[in-house]
Amino acid sequence: MTLDLKLSEEVATAQSRNQPIVALESTIITHGMPYPANVEMARQVEEDIRANGAVPATIAILKGQLCIGLEDAELSELAQAKNVRKVSRADFATTMAAGQTGATTVAATMIAANLAGIEVFATGGIGGVHRGAAQSFDISADLREFTLSPVNVIAAGAKAILDIPKTLEVLETLGVPVITYAQDDFPAFWARSSGLPSPLRMNSAVEIAAAFLIRRDLGLSGGQLIANPIPGGDEIPMSEMMPIIEAALTKATSQNILQKEVTPFLLAEIFAATEGRSLVANIALVRSNARLAAEIAVEISKARR
Repeated sequence: MTLDLKLSEEVATAQSRNQPIVALESTIITHGMPYPANVEMARQVEEDIRANGAVPATIAILKGQLCIGLEDAELSELAQAKNVRKVSRADFATTMAAGQTGATTVAATMIAANLAGIEVFATGGIGGVHRGAAQSFDISADLREFTLSPVNVIAAGAKAILDIPKTLEVLETLGVPVITYAQDDFPAFWARSSGLPSPLRMNSAVEIAAAFLIRRDLGLSGGQLIANPIPGGDEIPMSEMMPIIEAALTKATSQNILQKEVTPFLLAEIFAATEGRSLVANIALVRSNARLAAEIAVEISKARR
């Protein structure tokens, strides 16, 4: 059986012309934001990528078919769909085999991007070690995927609802390059600084692209995490967010919210507590990540010519 990838017309044309392409996940559409803000955000992010010289490829599973790039009607349909599966490495194949519709997490998007030959992926924030993981063992599959799929992932750091120090420790143990763009502190999603030093710093897309290509030449497996701080005018500092996050975590525990349901539950609680400011910041950071991702994809493409 041969895997049949469905490429959007724009992505197929870009591949035939060797143009730079940036992958985009779809859980941010189905589980991260309400409609219609989700589809408006998705379209804005795609336009940001085009404006910076690359081609967007939003990835999702639609009725069992792995789609690399969505047509506008498909994007709109996905944004309004109900009971969409949140797909990671473990349930990728079963979702396709059952003919179901699934939105790809960071890990699943990295897998799909690699299958399609796409080396750059823009997202909001990565998953990681959840608080209380010493008891729950709740650690996102995103972290291990960095050792398996050779993709540059541009994110605003790890989600602030996570245990960020332990997330960085696991990434270090796995040998994943964690590169913060143009600052020394590792960012924390809505906040520009987590209060923790970044393992690595690079100041340009040229440097980041070069590091990725050298890793390939050295035979080093896996990808890179590029932590891009949220633009200063859009951030919500950790000092303001932490009490809100703690309250949301306490509520999740009291309601026995577990596993894949934790993150969307917490995001909804934080949205309500911040009166929508978290959503505005979320959109700003995703768009910023998309712009940087496009620049990196362009530089990788240039270096290969």
